[in-house]
Amino acid sequence: MVMALVSSAMAVAYNTYWDLVVDWGLLRRNSKNFYLRDRLLVSHKSVYYIAMVINVLLRATWLQYVLEFRVNGLRKTAFSTTISCLEIIRRGMWNFFRLENEHLNNVGKFRAFRSVPLPFNYHGQDDDDDDDDEEEKDD
Repeated sequence: MVMALVSSAMAVAYNTYWDLVVDWGLLRRNSKNFYLRDRLLVSHKSVYYIAMVINVLLRATWLQYVLEFRVNGLRKTAFSTTISCLEIIRRGMWNFFRLENEHLNNVGKFRAFRSVPLPFNYHGQDDDDDDDDEEEKDD
């Protein structure tokens, strides 16, 4: 039980760090916004701080499975469903901030493209087909 608790706590700590620093681009020491990134799309900085705290709390909720935590008045299925719904909320929040960070990185480094070049050409195939049809008419 102790090994499960320690390894789960380490996983929560590492995954939380990865979410906040790598995926969201937050917790920058030399940023003009205190422990955030330089460019933010949401005008209220408090949203980012609240999201960081909520992410940490929701990341740690699944530890209740390891600890076999019981809540009086809730059945095991209801408690499991509640934790699962909280995880869905956490992942939705994670997606929002991950997408925001990726957008800012792409725009900031001019990696955004309007169109993606395809490895094939439809126009060349149409021209070849028309030539074959004309040859058949001549015969």
